[in-house]
Amino acid sequence: MNTAPLVSSVAAGLGGVTSAMVGAPWWLTAGLFGCLALGLITVAVLQTLLPQESAHRLAWWRDCRRHQQLRRQSRIRQVRPDGHNATQGHNE
Repeated sequence: MNTAPLVSSVAAGLGGVTSAMVGAPWWLTAGLFGCLALGLITVAVLQTLLPQESAHRLAWWRDCRRHQQLRRQSRIRQVRPDGHNATQGHNE
């Protein structure tokens, strides 16, 4: 996994954020850097979980699309010809 562009972008932006936070309350500074750290961790986890190789990524997206289509088809089958949902009770 190549995170060099991400790290360099964050490092470049950190200088501007630091200079903007001069004189701010400590809790605001801590909250900002906490959110930044949480964002970086989230990006790193997503890059680890999602496949990065082109063939694997294509297969992953095809599986997601196939799952969505199957879900959609099962919802359509649940609707009765008169337009009522088959899962609804008779008294509704």
